[in-house]
Amino acid sequence: MALSVFSLKGKLAIVTGGGTGIGLGISKAFIEAGARVVITGRREKVLKEAVAELGEGARYLVNDITDKAGIPALVQEIEKTIGPIEILVNNAGIHHKAMAQETSDEVFESILQTNVMSVFALTRECAKYMLERKSGSILMIGSMAGLFGIDKVVAYGTSKTALTGLVNALVTEYSTSNVRVNAIAPGWIESNMFLNAINQDETRKQQITNRIAMDGFGQTSDIGNAAVFLSSEAARYITGVVLPVDGGATVNF
Repeated sequence: MALSVFSLKGKLAIVTGGGTGIGLGISKAFIEAGARVVITGRREKVLKEAVAELGEGARYLVNDITDKAGIPALVQEIEKTIGPIEILVNNAGIHHKAMAQETSDEVFESILQTNVMSVFALTRECAKYMLERKSGSILMIGSMAGLFGIDKVVAYGTSKTALTGLVNALVTEYSTSNVRVNAIAPGWIESNMFLNAINQDETRKQQITNRIAMDGFGQTSDIGNAAVFLSSEAARYITGVVLPVDGGATVNF
């Protein structure tokens, strides 16, 4: 088998929330695999710095994914001025840490609006073009919290579980047009924010460490490499999967 099937050379990808963390890790992997990448997010300074790091294959557009009314114009601008969108990575999302009894309706709804409704709106708009071309790859970035119960993240966990349902439903409609829909469920991935948080809670840190079957936390590049595979021709017959990239945390006891 030629390694060229793993190449994304010439492909154009959108990565929402692509300026930091997992989104940036995915963008780096895509660039290394030969793709052109458009990253989106709300903070222009962060996006500029990310594009400088990513190199000439990257561009950015300032966009708030929760502005659903502006999504058609965003997608149309990319399609007309940059090129046909062949890969969409729905990475942008928000998190809220609180026990269920301390989670208000307003907070719960805001999490669902960002992590589910906005994802669907952008996916639907990009798919309009992909379905016409009969080609495309759509990736949802889920979470372990969508695969098993984790305390203090009731709204976030529910939103990530919903993405699995969204993947399943879209597969039934998009597959005949060769548009594939998959999800990645990252485990505990190293970032400054994550490390600072768990270093302040030794009990939680030990709980997390015990759950991971492999040694240590994951890297953003681990998610990026999985995204490259699922977006490439090597995965041409893969659709409807939720791939945990978690060092065995999903199945470990």
